[in-house]
Amino acid sequence: MRVGILTGGGDCPGLNAAIRAAVRKGVNRYGDEFVGFRDGWRGPLDGLTVPLTLDTVRGILPRGGTILGSSRTNPFKDADTAVPRVLAAISELDALIAIGGEDTLGVAARLHAEHGARVVGLPKTIDNDLGATDATFGFDTALQIASDAIDRLHTTAESHHRNLVVEVMGRHAGWIALHAGVAGGADVILIPERPFDIDAVCAAVRRRHERGSYFSIVVAAEGALPVGGMPEADTEVDDFGHVRLGGLGVWLERQIEERTGYETRATVLGHVQRGGTPTAFDRVLATRLGLAAIDAVHDGHFGTMAAIRGTRIELAALHDATSTLRTVPVEDYEQIDALLG
Repeated sequence: MRVGILTGGGDCPGLNAAIRAAVRKGVNRYGDEFVGFRDGWRGPLDGLTVPLTLDTVRGILPRGGTILGSSRTNPFKDADTAVPRVLAAISELDALIAIGGEDTLGVAARLHAEHGARVVGLPKTIDNDLGATDATFGFDTALQIASDAIDRLHTTAESHHRNLVVEVMGRHAGWIALHAGVAGGADVILIPERPFDIDAVCAAVRRRHERGSYFSIVVAAEGALPVGGMPEADTEVDDFGHVRLGGLGVWLERQIEERTGYETRATVLGHVQRGGTPTAFDRVLATRLGLAAIDAVHDGHFGTMAAIRGTRIELAALHDATSTLRTVPVEDYEQIDALLG
């Protein structure tokens, strides 16, 4: 078979491991030929391809990012002209493996449902917010990076009797903030699923000072919002209609310092969370998913996504993976409430 592979959306650790697994098994087990599309859906749209061989994928297992490049190109933004070009490109192949998050796989799901495209998906996103799977590769690495950063910030916060706000990624789902906050012993954790009261945040900081703990660590997902919303909101959007986020950490820094009188500084981890080498867990998960994807191609299970449920790799419908985001349940947040403050 002649199989295409693309990676779209934000890069994350584990992408190369997934590419490597699919190519190695496809070539060694099935005798497949692989074509890599450059820069997400822009590849089939503009005819940007590279050959993927055993030599091409040699040595990429521990590398972060993606050797294929990525973009947030959305063919359905200009469906009348872009979608036919994408379909023409992938019709020359026997199948396409699309590796991405809700947007990239959302395009794949529509191409399959509306046009019968022979596509199989793989779930990657550091936000860990795809449905139909218990985990996405990239999350574990981002979590470890954020946890390590919080550990380091603890010591400087305590030394200077200073509050530190740590802004982590998480547009709609607060998995990184929740887990990194727990692992790092944060005093306040703010997530998108639960609007926060800035007065309550400041009250928690004051209580710690009054008890003799002259510093606080506040971990906030970039998509967390105060009750009533942010007073200054960015309106710039990408091809999928997502508003560009950023600025919550700095806003919290200013609000906490002005309202409490205690020195406060913000640290925005930003893209460092999704860069660099993947953890062992993400390498193994991405590899297992890549192996399952090429098997799904040969079994004709198009319109599906390789997923992990419990400890087993299974197939789920692409529609189920992208129709509803996997967000932090209220009970998960309430369970750790006794640890905060």
